[in-house]
Amino acid sequence: MSHELDDLQNKEDRKHYRAIWISDTHLGTPGCQAASLLSFLKHNESDTLYLVGDIIDGWQLRKTWYWPQAHNDVVQKVLRFARKGHKVIYIPGNHDEQARQFDGLFFGGIPIVKEAVHTLKDGRRLLVVHGDEYDNVIRYAKWLAFLGDTLYNWALALNRVYNKIRIKLGYPYWSLSQYLKFKVKNAVNFILDFEEQLVKVARDRGFNGVVCGHIHHAEIKDVDGVLYCNDGDWVESLTALVETVEGELQIVHWHQAAPVMKVKHQASVAAIPEGVTP
Repeated sequence: MSHELDDLQNKEDRKHYRAIWISDTHLGTPGCQAASLLSFLKHNESDTLYLVGDIIDGWQLRKTWYWPQAHNDVVQKVLRFARKGHKVIYIPGNHDEQARQFDGLFFGGIPIVKEAVHTLKDGRRLLVVHGDEYDNVIRYAKWLAFLGDTLYNWALALNRVYNKIRIKLGYPYWSLSQYLKFKVKNAVNFILDFEEQLVKVARDRGFNGVVCGHIHHAEIKDVDGVLYCNDGDWVESLTALVETVEGELQIVHWHQAAPVMKVKHQASVAAIPEGVTP
């Protein structure tokens, strides 16, 4: 009954899309912003919801069990979304790679697939993958990826303490990991190389573009006539990629300062470039 009341209370506030892509939620870790993610899922719905990998963080759960009620609520919300007739597609990433062994099977009415294809309203086709398959660190030096993941979680823990102090002093949130990602030359080069790899794969396979996650950096851009889209993450940036009912792609930034405050809905809009016709 509580779920039905919750749906009724949020019905008028919901925004409807043709498609929503979310990834890198990292449920099972202290860094996951589950309350904000649940708020987003309550206020936004779509014909198709793509879960683009790293939804549940198996790497961290193997080290230590962390699963508060808010994380369970997110899973239940997604399952209810599927039960209500909406299409949900789950594409595992590297942190939930255990699910890849179930490729082609269904969980709670949700198909588990290694990749998907989304057709935009104007007919153009987008390849949907998590993206770790095209990350050379993951492919050739997985131990280094595990080390990087540990360092990233330390940075997030430090960030949480640091930002509690900043907020008390009246300053906005500041991200150490995001700062390093865009200021350190090697990190910037890694992002550019990753984007180029994904664009090349999409072009070679005859797609007009690609949607991915993995690097926690939301983006919509045209790369030599191929559309590159990254839906971001739900650890720091709190972003999702959406296709509106009119067929426009947007990055939605979802920020909720406190549960008692009205959710602020922001969208940075990018035009869909004219690409190669498949």
